[in-house]
This record gives sequence, structure tokens and C-alpha cells, in this order.
Amino acid sequence: MKKALLLALIVTLAGCGFKMRGSAAVPFDTVYIPGATTGIQLDLKRNIQAGTNARVVDSPKEAEAIVQFTEESRNKEIVSLTTAGRVREFQLQYRVGFRVHNGKGGVYVPPSTIQLTRDVTFNDADVLAKESEEQLLFRDMQNDMVQQIMRRLAAARPPG
Repeated sequence: MKKALLLALIVTLAGCGFKMRGSAAVPFDTVYIPGATTGIQLDLKRNIQAGTNARVVDSPKEAEAIVQFTEESRNKEIVSLTTAGRVREFQLQYRVGFRVHNGKGGVYVPPSTIQLTRDVTFNDADVLAKESEEQLLFRDMQNDMVQQIMRRLAAARPPG
């Protein structure tokens, strides 16, 4: 009975197109990420080490590719107000600019900017909870940003 159930599960998973995320191929063997000790740089470093064939190095001289972040900003804008003039909804914006080059004039990924947004409702009675929610949303946006950068790295072509 257990074998039949296991076989049915395997056939179902194979039929639905499920595939475990494997290693992404990037067009370089070594990469340098300046400031890879905190924030998005550290997350990107970990994702490259765990999910690609490339090795992160500690010096730009050792690297075939250099990831250069040109901007990183987090903003919070009011979207709507109540009739009493209190904030009802706001929008979180996370923007990152970057490029990937070989340090010799060749470009793997041209200067690019990615912007993510999330809309959040606001209630004066839940100020502390909303602050925690905002921090969690920015963290989630950072993870999404790293995944988008990883997809761009996987689609990059060697400078030629």
C-alpha cells in the first residue's frame, strides 16, 4: 500500500512539471561583490555561492566579474488618507541599481535598476505591529530583489 502511494506521488509530481531548483549557470567562474558583509550584498553572495557554479572571491583582481551596486534606496510614501486626514495606506518602495563588468571594460550586465513596491494598509491602533510588518516587507523585498538579480546573472552573456 505504501509503495503504491509513493509511486502515485512520484508520478503526480513528475507529471505536474515540478523540478527542484538546481544550480544556475553564470558566464563567469569567479565574482567579486564589494561590501558583501551586510544587506543585499551579503544575501547575493550567499545565493551565488549556494546556487551557481561561480565562486565569490575577496579581491577584484582575482575575479572574472565584479558586481557593482550603484544605488540602494528604501522609501515610504503615503498613498491615501482618511476623511480625518490620517494615513490609511502607504507604499513601500525598494530600488537597487547595479551592473556587472569584468574590470577591463567588458560588460556582463549593463547598468540596470530594479524597483519593487508593496502597498500596506495603516491603522493608528496598530502602530507597533505595522512597524514590524514594514520591516518584514522590506526584508521580503530584499529577498525578491536578490532573486531578480540572480536571474539577470543567469541570463548574462560574456563580454565579447
